[in-house]
Amino acid sequence: MYSVNEEWKSTRRCLVHSVGIIAFLLIYGVLQERIMTRPYDHEVFDSSFFLVFCNRLLAVICACVALFCRGESFRSEAPFWKYALVSLSNVAATACQYEALKYVSFAVQMLGKSFKMIPVMAWSVYINQKSYDLEDCLVALAVTAGVAEFCLMGPTLSRRIDDSQTTGFGYVLILGFLVFDGLTSTLQEQLFKDHKTSRCNQMLYVNILSSIISSVLVLTAGQAGSSAAFLMDHNAFARDTTILSGAAVASQYFIYAQVQEFGALAMAVTMNIRQVCAIISSYLLYDHAITKLQIMGLSIIFSALLYKWIHYFSEASMAEKQTILKSFEDSPDSRVDGGGSTC
Repeated sequence: MYSVNEEWKSTRRCLVHSVGIIAFLLIYGVLQERIMTRPYDHEVFDSSFFLVFCNRLLAVICACVALFCRGESFRSEAPFWKYALVSLSNVAATACQYEALKYVSFAVQMLGKSFKMIPVMAWSVYINQKSYDLEDCLVALAVTAGVAEFCLMGPTLSRRIDDSQTTGFGYVLILGFLVFDGLTSTLQEQLFKDHKTSRCNQMLYVNILSSIISSVLVLTAGQAGSSAAFLMDHNAFARDTTILSGAAVASQYFIYAQVQEFGALAMAVTMNIRQVCAIISSYLLYDHAITKLQIMGLSIIFSALLYKWIHYFSEASMAEKQTILKSFEDSPDSRVDGGGSTC
């Protein structure tokens, strides 16, 4: 029987995971904008693949430490090719979001991710045979309207390009991010359900393969030497990249935890709330221009996402939480207390 106490514990775990995701990705977003749009001693860093490699390499080290401290097996718990699919999708999504900042503002990049609910739903229907009600569709439409208003009613150019250039390719990159990131979270959820993988085991193998893929891309693009030289020549860049990678690793743990226990859509809602917080931080820290109509668009987006968040815990998610919680508790070596981690 799914008691009120169990429901509260489940809700509390999801809230802790959400706070962890939002806090660490807030740091990640601020530094992402700093690295990709602001110069270091009059030089701007240019290799997205190198940043992906740094993030994933640190994640491998942390996953190894976590597995050792928790006494978990280092052996792969799922077929290698399934980890490879997650890795390919993850690297593509991350590279697209970094590259987009060369063409569009950080706010546009963040708001573009609010469309993530739509591809997550689409991939979930196709891969996991899920279904969504009219309310989910209406929330997605409200978010879409708010994003459209923001993008059409104010400045959207990246600081790296001038007014004579267009943001078209930036929107293509955002679309690429949405497709690949929606696929990544859905594939992760399928791994947890089909193979009962622990979050740290999945982090290890996904990031090992992601490190290999991103390193090959850096070498193929001829960016290895210039990226390493930039890292050695600019101490501030080395510091920011290290903190960026650490925040990415910490957020990964909470993302894996939330996807494992509550599913991809719950994580997508959390990420959308985080995007609003990141946009506000960006405007406060980097003094971007914003119009009143853009503020109205942000308000529409935030209101729709807040409603979805409240509704997720109050009514619609009850049956889903019962199913996922039972599956989660039946899985060996995967129970969490919603608090600390070694990842």
